[in-house]
Amino acid sequence: MALKLLQPGTQPLGQFDGLDTEVLTLKGGEVVTLVATAVPPGDKAAADSFDGYVNTSSSAKRPVVTKTLDAYVRPLMLADEGISGYGTLFGSVVGGTVGQVVTGGTVLGPHTATGSGKVTCWEKPGLYAVSLDACDTNASTGLQPTNTTIAVGSALYYTTAGLLTPNSGAAPAGTGGAFTIVGRFVDFETNGSLVTTPNRLVAALNSPSGLVSSLGPRQFAFATFYFNPPAA
Repeated sequence: MALKLLQPGTQPLGQFDGLDTEVLTLKGGEVVTLVATAVPPGDKAAADSFDGYVNTSSSAKRPVVTKTLDAYVRPLMLADEGISGYGTLFGSVVGGTVGQVVTGGTVLGPHTATGSGKVTCWEKPGLYAVSLDACDTNASTGLQPTNTTIAVGSALYYTTAGLLTPNSGAAPAGTGGAFTIVGRFVDFETNGSLVTTPNRLVAALNSPSGLVSSLGPRQFAFATFYFNPPAA
């Protein structure tokens, strides 16, 4: 869905060309890094990104952003591109094959990277929030409200697909089985909207669902975390 900037660094590290096969799949909040790709023909890029280390060489390389990670890649950054939550969402398809899609259909709208192919990357320590669909979605071990083992201050790692996770077993292991900690979990939060009216606001106070002790689970949409990736 999106990356939310709560108390980040003063500005992003920069905007870098994204790997063609991945850039339009970013939801926002994935952990990403820079890798090299061949200039000719390699990954496509706009003229202002089409430089290389040695442009006259047949093996010239240039940097691109990728969310495919291992334990050793650096720098580690947060991607800030997507559709939902970025003001480009035009709704979603209702209908589909013989009208079966009634909710959660294909999202309509251009990805924020469509115009330039670039990814805005944040690397500075700070407080951020990421939508839960861009996290490790494993219900019992991932960065999800259903994972009852997550405590405030829990270490956060990244998966090989760039998803934040509190589960070191889902993270790529480095030398000696070490895992890279990129931040610490703070809490979960709702989307802040009262338009999607939660049950606790409409249930009668004298009904079982209206009792404080049985308000039911809140519908969390984001995970708040402190991001502090290793520099080297």
